[in-house]
Amino acid sequence: MKRILAFVLLSLALIPARAGKIVTDTLRSDILGADVVYNVYLPDGFSESSDKYPAVYLLHGLYGTYSDWQNTGRMKEVADEFIRSGEIRKMIIVMPNAGHPDVHNEWNGYFNMPGWNYEDFFFQEFIPAVEKEYRAVGDKGHRAIMGLSMGGGGSTVYAQRHPDMFSSCYAMSAWLDQVMDENDPKDKLYYTRKSVREHSALDFVAGADEATIGKLRSIKWFFDCGDDDFLLDLSVALYQKMRSAKIKSELRVRDGVHNWEYWHLALRTALPFASRNFEQ
Repeated sequence: MKRILAFVLLSLALIPARAGKIVTDTLRSDILGADVVYNVYLPDGFSESSDKYPAVYLLHGLYGTYSDWQNTGRMKEVADEFIRSGEIRKMIIVMPNAGHPDVHNEWNGYFNMPGWNYEDFFFQEFIPAVEKEYRAVGDKGHRAIMGLSMGGGGSTVYAQRHPDMFSSCYAMSAWLDQVMDENDPKDKLYYTRKSVREHSALDFVAGADEATIGKLRSIKWFFDCGDDDFLLDLSVALYQKMRSAKIKSELRVRDGVHNWEYWHLALRTALPFASRNFEQ
């Protein structure tokens, strides 16, 4: 009996665990006049099926690139684990590149700036091309957006400005506004900071009319920031503004700072949140 049990356990151990894969792809952008590289997580069984999948857009932070969530955030491990356990649905997870880590000399940011109309690229070129290539369902009910720091702010503002596009938004340690200094150096980072100020997520809610507020209520919102994070006050302030406008959202303040340990754990809440809020 013991031998049979040992044989069964050994056999189970030798069965390869179901796992997705990361594909690196490139899209030529006429709007940016550049090739934009990105990663896509494809769930187990993607190549063998003709199914269409919900899509999560997972955005990196300032100084970051499309590879951060895989190389440092270990998103594939989390997605594989949760899909195997049934905690999340099978989905594609798209990790775009929003510029170059040399933020002083190269463009980096999710909003339109002089010479870098990234928001136009994202909605007019990127989403349509990626969702066609990787068989996304391609509607609001099956699309979510999330990100960290600059990507958390980008996710929030994208959902605010395009509420017909996303079912949920999960913002981690989000850069939601910026105080500008008159002595800011006029390099590329200056324009990134200026774009965050001009696209303030807080000002957007404060200035929203009733029709816009109604559209914002159609999105599920989640703000997640560490108690010792230098951006915490922005998440709290936005949550309070949304609460005053009767836009339902969730706020979590956990022990932590502005680092990958925090964001890796946040992803373990963010992916189930997106999955729960996809249309069934």
